[in-house]
Amino acid sequence: MPAPWTPESWRGKPIVQVPDFADKSVLADVETKLATYPPLVFAGEARQLKKALADVAAGNGFLLQGGDCAESFLEHRADNIRDFFRVFLQMAVVLTYAGGSPVVKVGRVAGQFAKPRSSPMEKKVGQELPSYRGDIINGPEFTPEARKPDPQRQLEAYRQSAATLNLIRAFAQGGYADLERVHQWTLGFVKDSPQSHRYEELGSRITETLSFMRACGITSENTPQLRTTNFYTSHEALLLGYEQAMTRLDSTSGDWYATSGHMIWIGDRTRQPDHAHVEYCRGVKNPIGLKCGPSLEPDTLMRLIDVLNPKDEAGRLTLICRFGSDKVEKQLPKLIRAVQRAGRTVVWSCDPMHGNTISAANGYKTRPFERILSEADQFFAVHRSEGTHAGGIHIEMTGQNVTECTGGAMAISETDLRDRYHTHCDPRLNADQALELAFLMAERLKQERETRTGMLRVVPTAAAE
Repeated sequence: MPAPWTPESWRGKPIVQVPDFADKSVLADVETKLATYPPLVFAGEARQLKKALADVAAGNGFLLQGGDCAESFLEHRADNIRDFFRVFLQMAVVLTYAGGSPVVKVGRVAGQFAKPRSSPMEKKVGQELPSYRGDIINGPEFTPEARKPDPQRQLEAYRQSAATLNLIRAFAQGGYADLERVHQWTLGFVKDSPQSHRYEELGSRITETLSFMRACGITSENTPQLRTTNFYTSHEALLLGYEQAMTRLDSTSGDWYATSGHMIWIGDRTRQPDHAHVEYCRGVKNPIGLKCGPSLEPDTLMRLIDVLNPKDEAGRLTLICRFGSDKVEKQLPKLIRAVQRAGRTVVWSCDPMHGNTISAANGYKTRPFERILSEADQFFAVHRSEGTHAGGIHIEMTGQNVTECTGGAMAISETDLRDRYHTHCDPRLNADQALELAFLMAERLKQERETRTGMLRVVPTAAAE
């Protein structure tokens, strides 16, 4: 039997990827203050997301999860939030139509301020300083002052998360998400893209469908579902003192919830079954994500599933696979087979970003678009061959016209990277690349839908024989 869980039981476990705060009393004061602040999200919203993810696990939906690699205090502006939300909605509409099923929209936003690092120290020009771990911990500037972990930053992260959530909720429920409006934005992208011929058919079919609905009297004026949408937030639960401070007891169910975001995930570097991050996440009732990298073996995965989802609740656990385009075909099938043999219920999602990071010749860290697409393609192909549902995609993206990932229809080259390379951590897809990926994924979803429909048609005939 597992030991009793409390919001602070993680403190008795080994822990990695944590900053060394010099003044522990200041840290304790900040965490005490955060514990008195209102929750950012509510237990009922987290339960609603879990229910939607249960449908995805059953093959009746698709998870679109994306946003910044790490949110920035300096870039916290209304237009940046608006532009991200706009592109995200466009991607969701394209995927919804192609897949013929609901798309669950989960942003890496309103809390994605902390980042794990491959090394605790960074060296430049002969000077060595602590690595940048995200704005909630320290600053990106390469100075001793900026790189010193500062607990007060957690208060600013809370304030910015609250403001971001407030604006996104207004966008989602206030008419900005109107389906007709979103589709017109997408048609503008199709018209301007060098690959427009690949997207015109799908764009035209959506236009025809909306025209048919209008002719039948179904409009956003009389159908609220066409002008509003459900949008959820997520982030990596890395800074556990902050997470504990934001953990609340739900009065209606008697369960503990992380109220810092609707969904939290455990990173590939912090998924040790007997360590602090797994200990914290096993006790909160939110939907949980688990990053699955190339070093994860089936027996360890099954142990983690037993710890994080012992009752096999549908929608509780999303496995976010991040292997790299050269490792998917080798690594993914054995994990799928282990889960299938055990009869466990999970959402399978593809992170085609983190395993495909390279250093360009000019020193910039980048991600080639063709490798991102290749990993996603192979993810879909493996699930088709295994007879399982490719349930989602998890990407780092922005609504801005940055030049951080090479390739795509606009053919960003390595020499273009210096033009608008704005990320403090990992390279993100820009707005055009994100939409391009959505259209290409739409083709795969359509194939999967047709394959599943064909199987459903064949089964009754075979049974009759």
